[in-house]
Amino acid sequence: MEKLCKYGTNRVITPKGVLPQAATKINNDMNIFDNELLIDVITLNIDSASFTQIKNACNNDVDLMEEMILSIVKEKGKMQNPVTGSGGMLIGKVKQVGSLFPDQTLKVGEKIATLVSLSLTPLVINKINSINITNDQVNIVGTAVLFETGIFARIPKDMDEHLVLAALDVAGAPAQVDKLVKEGDTVAIIGAAGKSGVLCAYQAMEKATSSGKVIGVVNEESQIQDLKDLDLCDLVVLADATNAIDVYDKVIKANNGPVDVTINVVNVPNTEMSCILITKDTGVVYFFSMATSFTKAALGAEGVGSDVTMIIGNGYTKGHAELTINLVNSVPKIKLLFEKKYT
Repeated sequence: MEKLCKYGTNRVITPKGVLPQAATKINNDMNIFDNELLIDVITLNIDSASFTQIKNACNNDVDLMEEMILSIVKEKGKMQNPVTGSGGMLIGKVKQVGSLFPDQTLKVGEKIATLVSLSLTPLVINKINSINITNDQVNIVGTAVLFETGIFARIPKDMDEHLVLAALDVAGAPAQVDKLVKEGDTVAIIGAAGKSGVLCAYQAMEKATSSGKVIGVVNEESQIQDLKDLDLCDLVVLADATNAIDVYDKVIKANNGPVDVTINVVNVPNTEMSCILITKDTGVVYFFSMATSFTKAALGAEGVGSDVTMIIGNGYTKGHAELTINLVNSVPKIKLLFEKKYT
C-alpha cells in the first residue's frame, strides 16, 4: 500500500483536478492505500432530498429504486444522486485499517458511522438486501473506503445502529441551530415535522428559551398534531413551502411580522424564497436542505431587496455528533419517535 493525497484525489478518475465529491467518477477499487480505512457496509442512509428524488422517479417501485441505486454506484463509483448531487452516509464494521490512517485505535469489527457524504465515498455494492421506503435506509452487502480526512463516529453500544445512523445523518442541522439561535429569537423551521426538523425545533426552543418563539411550517395536517404531541414549536403553520407567498402570508400573520432566523430542512426544491421572504433584514436563513439552489437563493434575495444573511448548510460542525446523540438520548419523546421509525 502507498500513501497518497489525504483528501482522496488520487481516486478521482474524471475530471482530473477536482476533489472526490465534485468528481463524476472515482476509483472504487477496494484495495486500500496506507492512509485509508476499509469498511464492511451494513446500511446506507441516503439523504432525504436524494431518496425522495429516487422514490419519485421510480414511482415508489422498490425494484426500480434498487436498479437505480446500483446503476448510480456502478457508473460513479460512489452513491451520488446525479439530480440532487447529494449522497448520505453509512454504518458498517471496520474491515481494515491502513497503517497510516490517523486513528490507529480502531479495531477490526468495530461498528462506526461515517460522517462524510456518500457523494465522495468510494463504494461497492455487492447486493441490496432491502430498501426501507419510509426512512431512506438501504441495507446492503458491500464495502466502502474512508479517506484520511474522513470523520466518523463509533456506534454507542447502548443504542440501535439504525437509530444512530438516522440521527447522525442530520447531526449538522441541530448543531448549527445551536450556534445560530440566541435567547429571545423568533425562529421558523421549514419542514419541522421531518427527522432533521424535529431535532432543529427542539434545539431552537432550547436556545431561544421562553422569551423567544419557534414556528414550525409543515405541509400536512397530521404533522400539526405530531409536533404538538412532541411538545415542539410554539406555533405550527400549515403551508406549501414551494409557494413562497402562501408561506409568507401565513407566517407573517401568525408571528405579526418576520422572524429572526429561518431553518430550511425540506427535501424538495424551490423553497428558497419562502425562507427569504419571512426573514427580517439582517436576519439569518440557514439552508440545510440538499435541494437548495444557490442561484435561486442569491438572485431571489436580490430581486426582492432582502438583506438576509444566507448560510449553506455544512453537515459538519465541531461536536455535532455528540450534541445530536445526546439530544436523542435525553429527550424521551424524540427517542421514541426515532425508535419507531428506524429500529
